[in-house]
Amino acid sequence: MTAPDQLLANELEQGLRGLGEACDSFAPRIGVREIGHVRSASAGIARVTGLPNVGYEELLRFPRDVMGIAFNVDADEIGVVLLGEHWQLQAGDEVERTGRVMDVPVGEELIGRVIDPLGRPLDDRPAPRGSRRLPIERPAPAIMDRAPVAEPLQTGIKVIDAMIPIGRGQRELLLGDRQTGKSSIAIDTILNQRDKNVFCLYCAIGQRTASVAKAVATLRAHGAMEYTTVVVTEGNGPPGLSYIAPYAATSIAEHLMAEGQDVLIVYDDLTQHARAYRELSLLLRRPPGREAFPGDIFYIHSRLLERATHLREEEGGGSLTALPIIETEAQDISAYIPTNLISITDGQVYLSPSLFELGMLPAVDVGKSVSRVGGKAQFKAFRREAGALKLAYAQFEELETFARFGARLDEHTRRRIDHGRRIRASLRQPEASPVPVAEQLVVLMALNEQLFERVPLERMPEAEHALRAAVTDLPEALRRRLQAGEVVTAEQHARIIEVARDAVASIAVNPEDSQEGTTS
Repeated sequence: MTAPDQLLANELEQGLRGLGEACDSFAPRIGVREIGHVRSASAGIARVTGLPNVGYEELLRFPRDVMGIAFNVDADEIGVVLLGEHWQLQAGDEVERTGRVMDVPVGEELIGRVIDPLGRPLDDRPAPRGSRRLPIERPAPAIMDRAPVAEPLQTGIKVIDAMIPIGRGQRELLLGDRQTGKSSIAIDTILNQRDKNVFCLYCAIGQRTASVAKAVATLRAHGAMEYTTVVVTEGNGPPGLSYIAPYAATSIAEHLMAEGQDVLIVYDDLTQHARAYRELSLLLRRPPGREAFPGDIFYIHSRLLERATHLREEEGGGSLTALPIIETEAQDISAYIPTNLISITDGQVYLSPSLFELGMLPAVDVGKSVSRVGGKAQFKAFRREAGALKLAYAQFEELETFARFGARLDEHTRRRIDHGRRIRASLRQPEASPVPVAEQLVVLMALNEQLFERVPLERMPEAEHALRAAVTDLPEALRRRLQAGEVVTAEQHARIIEVARDAVASIAVNPEDSQEGTTS
């Protein structure tokens, strides 16, 4: 036998020996698989038979990587909410139980990513590998595990931080007609969390692709994606994905909250979520109620928003602040879904189409907006300055309405109206330009001291810009005190007013010039 033949014979002998050892060590494992079949598939749902032991909300696996959630567990068939395209399925396809409920990957690996509710990447990067997976449906923290909402979450928007404060762990509703700036306020709030140790999640539910792309581009341009995760379902996607999207995003946020982090989550918007759930319920032939919504429409939102809270120190001390967005029609805030959300949340910020058309941006209607946490979640310095400002602004709105009837006004009333107009002008703010706490406080102090009274209304933005730039002239210790929201002493307050008066002086009009202009 030649050397190559001998080598081949040795290799064959070793292979047979290894095969014999593998056969000796083989222990067959018996597993039970429960398989059913698709009876029918239509837009968003499928009807399945042959799974007698399936559980409610159990995850089912269909061919071609389509997943579904068992929603209606009836005696003769199962109504399944599809999480993929229905046209990939046909009658007779096999359906297999997974033995688990719908879950989502969680962890800091998701920060900076754009994903769908199933955890699949949408940003042309590799799939995120979360260290853990959590069910999308989880019970809300118990009452005894919660702490009072006492720490502010600064939005950087003057009218909200001063008059409608939001605390960490609060649920504040943003509502208004379409195209009134609801999403812009939410995006600006995310931008303002830079360097504040607050992680953010932006959940776009059934939005137009162009709108989502614009929001993501804004976040990237301002460096906000470094601490933000975006969960997206497109408007032309399956309604099942739109239904599970806010629950999946909340589970991602809860994981960070459980580790002691402060988290902000934006649901944009829950109107699309309610419509997706209504569509699924009608397709599954559940009994309709008011406006064709199913009877448990209140429950699907309450069990979602109740997961937002501030945990006690013993539980980690983290917080989850929710900013749900809802769309009204023809300014009707007493419609079914808006009233449901108003009753669930801790306050609302109402955006008025009338103010939007007048160019008053952000178009926040202070009279219809409220924060039920109030000053408890506000810096002490803000509370001190905003109290008088809110009263003056409310009086101005009443007097302005009265003045429209052409009534003769005395000098005192005219001064109040002029002061109110300057308050309203100072509350205007461009998009994507959050204002730091110190600069907000200096503007509020100047308003309370009526330093803008001699400034023409058309030059108010210029005067405010000069005032904010003058904050850098303050001593470093005083600026840090203002940035921390601490109450300043009388001496420090006088110093701030002196700097503010000098900054505004170059833009203010002399009383003599004002009287000459009025006479002419």
